[in-house]
Amino acid sequence: MTAPARGRRLDPDARREEIVAGALRLFAEHPYAAVSTTDLAREAGVARGLINHYFGTKRALYLEVVRRLTTIPEVAVSELPPGTVEERAGAAVDWFLDAVDRHRGLWLAVGTGAAGDIDVDAILAEADEIAADRVLAALAPDAPDDPYRARVRSFFGLVRSASREWLVRGTLDRAGTRALLVDVLLTVLHRDSQV
Repeated sequence: MTAPARGRRLDPDARREEIVAGALRLFAEHPYAAVSTTDLAREAGVARGLINHYFGTKRALYLEVVRRLTTIPEVAVSELPPGTVEERAGAAVDWFLDAVDRHRGLWLAVGTGAAGDIDVDAILAEADEIAADRVLAALAPDAPDDPYRARVRSFFGLVRSASREWLVRGTLDRAGTRALLVDVLLTVLHRDSQV
């Protein structure tokens, strides 16, 4: 991936986003310990001091990248196509699988819940709550908060396991992973299912 040209004047928010995007690319390809602040700065096309200016530490930047990877953005929900719940669930799962496929190295390191890092675990717990809100708003806006929230959060455990089966073990291909996740998500949201 080619780094942005050095010296371009960007507003602080755009520069911060450029640094995060570069860090996401690097952490998706390399473990945390193998990436230096020099590598991060080079990938983003900025001076090393800007990493510290915007994020304080490499660790803080890493945690921001983890947050971005594991948190479903509002735009992912607002841009779901109109259609049946089944079509919208399929589109949501496709969005997720595309994101995981693009950033598979980082997803496998942290997104599957196997990081064993207290800060990453806290980010994953927060991301699950946000994801539950967004899934329910997009696919079951009239569902009562409980027990559907608990069911959706439980579904995320399957999401993590299914992505390991697809990306690590190879026991599922992408199509099989998609079919499994869509079917189970629809079952989780079905109002007549046992609660």
